[in-house]
Amino acid sequence: MSDKKMTSSRKHHLKSLMLQIAATWIEQEKKELVVAKQAYMAEHCPSPALSGDQATLMETCKKLAALIDKVDEERYDLESKVGKANKEIEDLKIKVVDLAGVKKPALKRVRMSADAMLKALLGSKHTVNMDLRSNLKQVKKEVKEESVEAVGDWRKNIEDKADRKKMFETS
Repeated sequence: MSDKKMTSSRKHHLKSLMLQIAATWIEQEKKELVVAKQAYMAEHCPSPALSGDQATLMETCKKLAALIDKVDEERYDLESKVGKANKEIEDLKIKVVDLAGVKKPALKRVRMSADAMLKALLGSKHTVNMDLRSNLKQVKKEVKEESVEAVGDWRKNIEDKADRKKMFETS
């Protein structure tokens, strides 16, 4: 093998030769197809006998019409069968999906502020800036009322306090 590169004129010359050969082959194939069609038609479709009178021509036309009707009926029957089969296939596909169940993707936890949630729900046009905490009711601490029994007698409490006072005063 030589390391020489082919010149561009040589390349173009070879390309044009290849295209000419391909064009002749295509022409030959077209001619062969025409001959094959004629042979097939001569073999399977004999030429009609037109030597008879008008009555025989009418007979052949009626026969051809009857054959066409028969073929149309068969085509219609086959179309209806195919339609039924396709419908049955669709029903079975739906049943398979129902039996298998649709797998739901695992949801991810996303931390969002309330404002971001409202923007996502209402769209970007509606900007809502509200402090949801301010709308919460404040819960006041209830003052527990002590029962009367737990408090005891008020006089007793005063006496206890007086005793303590005396203790501090004596010392």
